[in-house]
Amino acid sequence: MKRMILATAAFSAVLFAQTPSEAVDRALAAAPRQMKDGATVIQWKADGTYDTLKKGTNRLLCYDRSGEPGRQPFAVQCTGIGNLERVAQNRKFEAMTDREARQKAIEAAEANGTRVKPEFGSVWYDMNGADKDHARIHVTIAVPGATSQSMGLPDNPGKGGVWIMNAGTTTAHIMTPGS
Repeated sequence: MKRMILATAAFSAVLFAQTPSEAVDRALAAAPRQMKDGATVIQWKADGTYDTLKKGTNRLLCYDRSGEPGRQPFAVQCTGIGNLERVAQNRKFEAMTDREARQKAIEAAEANGTRVKPEFGSVWYDMNGADKDHARIHVTIAVPGATSQSMGLPDNPGKGGVWIMNAGTTTAHIMTPGS
């Protein structure tokens, strides 16, 4: 609990030190160039709700994750707006500081059917690092329920190309090498 309070305080300090324009620019760092202008930007609150900082015209949703437990000092993410409920659920799981308890909660939700599925084919853009200039972008594509057999892709990185991680679960996603 103490770690969560400290992390929330650190996260709040990062957010409150920024102007709204700076917060929007920071959240949009991971967005593809051609989608930035039309993206929606939100700012998560400690209670799991959010404020909309910028209403978009396309389906891209971006937010700052800096200051969350286990995150790099610079951490932003963008995905499809249809994944908002999944992101909210992920944030609840990630707030659990006990890794074993968190994993059991995720597995239970997966088993009992309450794990929110991301939109099939939706892209997740994560940008993480010590600061914006030293952050790297990692791109994955959600394919909930997909397996090697259903997609024709390997379920490990051994062949050097794209592969399915967490095959057969709601968390299944295509890993893209080099990103």
